[in-house]
Amino acid sequence: MTVLIDIVKDQARSENGQRAAALSAKYETMTAQEILRDAIRNEFFGDITLSSSFGADSAVLLHMVSEIDPSLPVLFLDTDRHFFQTLQYRDELKAKLGLQNLVVLKADETEAASEDAKGTLWRTNPDACCDLRKVRPLNRIMEGGKHFKVNPLAGWTQDDLDAYFARYDLPHHPLIEQGFPSIGCFTCTKPVETGQDARSGRWAGTEKVECGIHNPIYGGEGI
Repeated sequence: MTVLIDIVKDQARSENGQRAAALSAKYETMTAQEILRDAIRNEFFGDITLSSSFGADSAVLLHMVSEIDPSLPVLFLDTDRHFFQTLQYRDELKAKLGLQNLVVLKADETEAASEDAKGTLWRTNPDACCDLRKVRPLNRIMEGGKHFKVNPLAGWTQDDLDAYFARYDLPHHPLIEQGFPSIGCFTCTKPVETGQDARSGRWAGTEKVECGIHNPIYGGEGI
């Protein structure tokens, strides 16, 4: 079974684990739109956000959310290292989809000045840079309580994503046609050659493959 619900915080305590497993089973036969609608209007009503990188495939979930509740908070981690095209794309999608509640999260200024005064932490310690600019800002807004991550696109393929873009005439991130199928910070993202893994341009030349905000705690398969 594809795991659609992941416990993000409080570890896998039995009560939380049971709810996550029950929701995952419930959502197994639903479409992505049905999952989102139920999560937003029923299971997590008034207490749910969408976290978006405004990257290559982000328009799909953003469009689905805009059709259900355009006032839903959309969290965007501004690392101060984004391609300018990503910021333009963010603003374009926000306007086109009528998203009403974009919440921009950034590193604490004092921490950034102390830990990355020269702005080169991405080169000397990329894990620490991601922790400073991504993990901690997200953790601050999630402090306290129980948190679940809903993965409505867990079973989708690239063909599914492409078909959705075409069906709803969604704009693509402008860097895709320049050889960036996966887009992160400009300091740590390179274009890839045809046939290479889509994420091979992320932290190229290092063993790093993930920024730290997607590490699963409950389940794991399909996340």
